Order: sequence, then C-alpha cells, then structure tokens
Amino acid sequence: MRGTDEASGSLFSYVDLEERVPAGHPLREIRQIVNDALASPDAEFDALYTDFGRPSIAPERLIRASLLQILFSIRSERQLMEQMNYNLLFRWFVGLGIDDPVWVPTVFSKNRDRLLTTDMSRKVMAAILTHPSVKALLSDEHFSVDGTLVKAWASTKSFQPKDSPPPDHDDDPGGPLPSIQEPPADTDQQTETQPMPDTPRPPRNAEVNFRGEKRSNATHASVTDPDARLYKKAPGAAAMLCFMGHTLMENRNGLVVQADLTHADGHGERKAALEMINRHSPGSTRRLTLGADKGYDSADFVAALRRMVVTPHVAQKARHSAIDGRTTHRPGYALSQRCRKKIEEPFGWAKTVGGMAQTFHRGLDRVRAQFTMTMAACNLARLPKLLAA
Repeated sequence: MRGTDEASGSLFSYVDLEERVPAGHPLREIRQIVNDALASPDAEFDALYTDFGRPSIAPERLIRASLLQILFSIRSERQLMEQMNYNLLFRWFVGLGIDDPVWVPTVFSKNRDRLLTTDMSRKVMAAILTHPSVKALLSDEHFSVDGTLVKAWASTKSFQPKDSPPPDHDDDPGGPLPSIQEPPADTDQQTETQPMPDTPRPPRNAEVNFRGEKRSNATHASVTDPDARLYKKAPGAAAMLCFMGHTLMENRNGLVVQADLTHADGHGERKAALEMINRHSPGSTRRLTLGADKGYDSADFVAALRRMVVTPHVAQKARHSAIDGRTTHRPGYALSQRCRKKIEEPFGWAKTVGGMAQTFHRGLDRVRAQFTMTMAACNLARLPKLLAA
C-alpha cells in the first residue's frame, strides 16, 4: 500500500534528544570527556562571575559550543548559532533543550572573548589531558616539539612605515555622487529620456607596488594587526604577515600536551620550546627526551635542554651541529626522529579543519587562545579511536 505524502504538524515531541543521537556516535565519547574535564575548574568559573545581575551564558556551554565550532569547521559565530537553531546534535552536545532559544551571535562572541583567555584555554586542555581515560594514553618521558606559521588577519598592504601618519579608517564606500545637471525641460518638443551618465568612482582597494621598497619589522608595522610580523620560514618563500604557533607532543600516541603562539621571528621556536617543556614538567629530575628538526640545532638551545635534564634528540645539521655522538649513537635517538614527524598531523588538522590556516582574530593574546583551544579540539577528535583501540 502506498503511503501518503501529507505533512502534519505536531504540538508535542515525546522523543528525548539523548535518544536521537546514535549510540556509537563519536561525539558521545567526546562529550563525556569534556563534561568530566569541565567539572574540575568549577571553582574558577565561580570566581569569574558576580553574584548579582543578569545571568550570562553558562561557561560550560560556551566552551562546548566553541569546541563544536572547531570540530565541525564552522567559520563564524553567526553560522554556529544558525546551525544550533535546527541541528539537534549540536543542541545535545552543547546542553540546550529542544525548546531552548539560542544566543545572539554578538552576545556569544563577547562572552567567549571574556572567558576563553590564554590561561583558561590552557586549563581546559590540561583538564582534558588529566582525565583518567586520556592520561593513560600519554607518555611522560618522550616528547617532540615543532612550530608552524599562522597567517594573520591582515593584508600586506597594511604593513606601513611606523612614522607614517595613521590611515583613514573610514569604511564609507564613498561620498555622494556629484549632482547631475538635468537638461531644461522642453515643453514644445517631447524628447527621449536621457541615459544615466556613468560616473567613475575611486576604487576602495587601490593597487600598491612595493617593488624596490625595503620593508622590515624594525621600520614597518601592520596598521590592521600591530602584533603580526612579516616573516618567511624558508628561503625563496613569500613573506607574509603571520604569527608562529608551537606545540609540544608526547611520542606515544601523538597527542598535544602544550601549545603556545608567539611573534614570528627566528628565535621564537626555541624560546617557546623551552617554555613549554618547563611548563609541562616544572623542576623535573627525570631524564626526558625532546625530538625536534634541524631548526632547533643550536648550541644555546641544546645546552639549555641539558641543564633541564632533557636529552636533545634534535636532527643534526650538515655543518656546525651541536649534537654529537653522545646522543646520536643511542637507539632512542633514531626512534625519536621517526616519532617527531607525527607532530605535523596536528598542524595539518588545525589548518584544514580547525580554521587556523588564517586566523580571524586580531591581537597576539586572542590568537594564542584560539590556537590553544584548537589543539585541545584536535586531541578530542582523535580520542574516540584511541580509546576504542
């Protein structure tokens, strides 16, 4: 018997959101870990809010929504709120009921910027890594470090001399068109309608030629994002306004245990590596290993690692290497060199899925918080398969 194609509205729904999500959906495992992790900083959430006034967005829901935006490559808060309005899976993950209204995008953005600072993003990542199910997957002795460039939300045309006058930030597309003199009306003879003249308007984004002009971070700065730096990571590559992101990865399963973001310069990678290993294992007396590429083969960096009781498993340069036979003859050195290449996978995921190919934030602190939260989401995306293995 053929069924009827008739739509009938229903006033009530008797199916819970929990029953609509498949039992084997990977978000179930992720949501459980996130909920357990967000229970630990509950006292810190209380310290951020007052006891009076209008209730704001719950910090737990705000963090879950921010993680959801990264996991599903949603490029804006407006699109996130639009999808949460009709996507039952998103409502279930965040904690909204089927009849609960979603937030205004601007209100969500302001609440998120106040809550998800660099310090809070690091605490969220640390809470996820200290979860009993996740902690068993981590290595506490062998690590790898690397850095990547994150393109800033600024054009190279905004890289202007520091002593130049401030630009006009008027976003008006242009002044009113010049008045057009209408021809005098001829009452005796009826003429055709005169065509509207094509009045040229100056372009909004004028062409700029930088050929022959020497530009450097010492004499120039971006008027759009002053924290961005003009940098290129390889000879022959095009220089761009960017930041430099850094991650510290444990070698057992390739999970990111520390993340940081600094100004782009030639010494940023080594400085950030020392800070991350010290922040992850402060005052450690155990012998750790740290794998890295040739960019970290520097005498001062290797000496600093040895003072921190860290064996530098750094790739050797062809000439003037600071790594000698004391390190390279051990079998663990070759193993670290194979494992350290897995650190490129979080970078690739962050840029293709997490939206870090070009940040849509401005300012070092906001981009650093976004980068840290993206690396925490990268760990969450890998946990369902790791826990099922």
